[in-house]
Amino acid sequence: MWYGLRKLGFYVVAAWAAVTLNFLLPRLIPGNPVQVLLAREQGQGPVSPQEAHSLALLLGLGHGNLITQYFQYLGQILRGHFGLSITYFPTPVTTVIAHALPWTLTLVGVSTVLGAVLGVALGTFAGWKRSAWVDGLIPSTTFLTAIPYFWLALVLLYAFGSLIHLFPLNGAYSATLQPAFTGPFIASALYHSVLPAATIVISSVGAWLLGMRNMMVSTLAEDYVVAAEAKGLPKRRVMWGYAARNAVLPSVAGFAISLGFIVSGSIVMEVVFSYPGIGYTLLQAVQNDDYPLMQGIFLIISLAVLGANLLVDMLYGFIDPRTRAAR
Repeated sequence: MWYGLRKLGFYVVAAWAAVTLNFLLPRLIPGNPVQVLLAREQGQGPVSPQEAHSLALLLGLGHGNLITQYFQYLGQILRGHFGLSITYFPTPVTTVIAHALPWTLTLVGVSTVLGAVLGVALGTFAGWKRSAWVDGLIPSTTFLTAIPYFWLALVLLYAFGSLIHLFPLNGAYSATLQPAFTGPFIASALYHSVLPAATIVISSVGAWLLGMRNMMVSTLAEDYVVAAEAKGLPKRRVMWGYAARNAVLPSVAGFAISLGFIVSGSIVMEVVFSYPGIGYTLLQAVQNDDYPLMQGIFLIISLAVLGANLLVDMLYGFIDPRTRAAR
């Protein structure tokens, strides 16, 4: 109980710090989003100060001094209002994020989990049987991990999209379809996601495999594993119940860090494949000086990473009772 409350308190403070930084950073960046929007609408004539003030309120920028704007910003967060997007004006920021976020969560989330599970499973067998064929995969997977994932994405795109035309070059679904929960649309979305998902899995599985394999080698030399083998316990029980359960702890902690990739680390990959996720939307916001949209995306990324780390910390405490007992 105390372990959970202590962790929850830490993440509440971290969330407040993230919200505060998210408020301050756009206001420290040179430029004025109101002027940016007015520059795009030059043909409508001069704008009065009252109209510019109203536009600032629509964009969610607030008014008054910095402290007043800060409390206005906290109120907007509680109401779920982040202003209007400049890039997609007059669409609300929440609507833009709601359209982009599911694509990233589905593609990058599933691919990251798949890469971690596959790498940990292969690493377990590689550490258990160090002369088996799985152990021979480590040099090649390590080489693939060292390659920048955006370069790997370009190679896959050129080989399977441009040369042999096996997969589409861009997009998340066919341009002739409308997004809907129908068989043709789901099939098209899965077809378009093969290359982006393969990029993430191939570039991440090697690190999981190598880390788990090394931890298995160290864990197999521990006294409790040697004692379990000496008692004549089944090999499968020793491997999973004694060795793998303890060797996976660093991987669980590392998985919490990799969860940030699900929302924020997919920017280059989504740009390469023109995939309409949160990373591609963030790039569009940066290119158009869309401060409200950038602010909303940064906040979603921060809170998502903190929430995922909190869940993993709770899971870590369940797997390793020594963590709960720590003072």
